[in-house]
Amino acid sequence: MTDSRNISDILENWKYDPQSVHARLVEGQNGNSDVLQMRVEMGIIQMETEGRPDGHRPEGFATYLDFLLQEEIAREEQWALNDEQCIEVDREFMQFYQRRISWLSIKEYDRVIRDADHTLALMDFCKRHSPDEGWTIVHEQYRPFVIFHRTQAAAYHQLNETTPQAAIQCINDGLTTIQQIFAEHDLEEHFDEDELVGQLREIRDSLRSEYDVGKTLHEQLAEAIASEQYERAAEIRDQLSQN
Repeated sequence: MTDSRNISDILENWKYDPQSVHARLVEGQNGNSDVLQMRVEMGIIQMETEGRPDGHRPEGFATYLDFLLQEEIAREEQWALNDEQCIEVDREFMQFYQRRISWLSIKEYDRVIRDADHTLALMDFCKRHSPDEGWTIVHEQYRPFVIFHRTQAAAYHQLNETTPQAAIQCINDGLTTIQQIFAEHDLEEHFDEDELVGQLREIRDSLRSEYDVGKTLHEQLAEAIASEQYERAAEIRDQLSQN
């Protein structure tokens, strides 16, 4: 008799592809909520769709970030994360990353945005309570990557729900945010050559071509200001205020 705990048949029927992320929503057992699964090289990662991906409630809170924010409120003095807390923070970062890329692969864009926002909020907390500058840098280096995922998801969500113009504006907003991060770290000269920036620009160009979209009003406004066409800029602002 085959041991029901052996998942060889499941793995055999769901091939692993090292070139892409493969995920799926699976019906929960006994009427429970659906679970999200991601195929990895030697198995399957199964995640809850709400709260923490592992379903754990740290200190009774929905996420470890929620617990830390309560700690921040309770403590009046400035404090730094200890070693144990740093480990727990990194665990939550990884879990939300795995779920975020899974949502992205199955085009659940609103859920990508939600999990990206959680990660960005956790990064903000880490900056405020980092044990040292090196630990801050290790985590902050991934902020553009998280924003890249969030920007993609926001653009495609707008494309599905509103207009191509709104999707393009989401990409422009994301590029602006990433550029600000580069400038904050005195790396603005590397912005144009960044791979993530290049990919977002390619998505924007693809949307323009596929949907025959010209310059958005925000882009026209930026160009008018840059060329000191202030009357034109005022006209565009009027159009934006009417939308």
